[in-house]
Amino acid sequence: MPDLARFPRLPLLGLPTPIEPLAGLSRHLGEALRGVRLYVKRDDLAGFGGGGNKLRKLEFLLGAARAEGADTVITVGALQSNHARLTAAAAARSGLACELVLTRTVPRADADYSGNGNRFLDALFGARVHEIPGEADALGAAEARADELRAAGRGVYVFPSGGSSPVGCLGYAACAREILDQADAMDVRFANILAANGSGGTHAGLAAGLAAAGRDPRLARSYTVLAPLDRAVATTLDKANATLDLLGTGEGLTEAEIDLDGAHRGPDYGIPTDAMREAVRLMARSEGLLLDPVYSGKAFAGLLHDIRAGRYAAGDAVLFLMTGGVPGLFAYREAFAED
Repeated sequence: MPDLARFPRLPLLGLPTPIEPLAGLSRHLGEALRGVRLYVKRDDLAGFGGGGNKLRKLEFLLGAARAEGADTVITVGALQSNHARLTAAAAARSGLACELVLTRTVPRADADYSGNGNRFLDALFGARVHEIPGEADALGAAEARADELRAAGRGVYVFPSGGSSPVGCLGYAACAREILDQADAMDVRFANILAANGSGGTHAGLAAGLAAAGRDPRLARSYTVLAPLDRAVATTLDKANATLDLLGTGEGLTEAEIDLDGAHRGPDYGIPTDAMREAVRLMARSEGLLLDPVYSGKAFAGLLHDIRAGRYAAGDAVLFLMTGGVPGLFAYREAFAED
């Protein structure tokens, strides 16, 4: 694995995050589990900001911002973006000003979605928020705002949705090595490392990190929750190869090395599905762990489907990446109203 020490990094997350067996869920599922061993990688654990996987990316993004002398960071996302919330929290912790350009991507205007969950926390962490229509060019708006601030003498660093630039993806390239080391220490060989795929950076970083470590990048598997399958594959492949270029490891990946499932996205991004609701309730009631309704809830629904469909053999160990996003649950309160 290439040495990541040459990249500026701002420590934000206690590492390594633990890997735990899902014993309660396994007892609940019983024979339906078909002998598959379930584990969870607790990237939802963090000491500030509500926790979540975006902190891995932000370690490198804020490190780069600091190295460039920035005093302000700007990023983009949907109105209930977990990434935006954690950017605001990490910027506050690091003494940087933060501005967020948030799009109304999900067709909702109710009070829970517009003012609760992540959107409430963005303001609490002190970020300046610019709300724009869902179809608007958020990154273009962010760059225009950055130009205004630079003209006023500010140092500004801009990064894209999900923090999924090649620099941000380094966070999950490092995580791939961390998981491999933990698996060796546990004497476990995982059949898959599973995650949600929104902006593509988590899967891309994992695939790049696995390839850089000489392992099959198809060990990483994800479920798209944002883009249709063909676009998600293309985006993830591009970002994985850009990350490998940054690492300087040589040969890139092919489309066949990106294992991505498009069957559990539902009608669109941020729209609840019955399978997501089942997955969130099941994890909460068997493990006391909280999945979020937009990302990990749909991804875990995909994993449950794969187990029931016989994708994994008895004795296989699979690792699910708990990416956090708990504040988003409060924006989806009505989706979980009991019938």
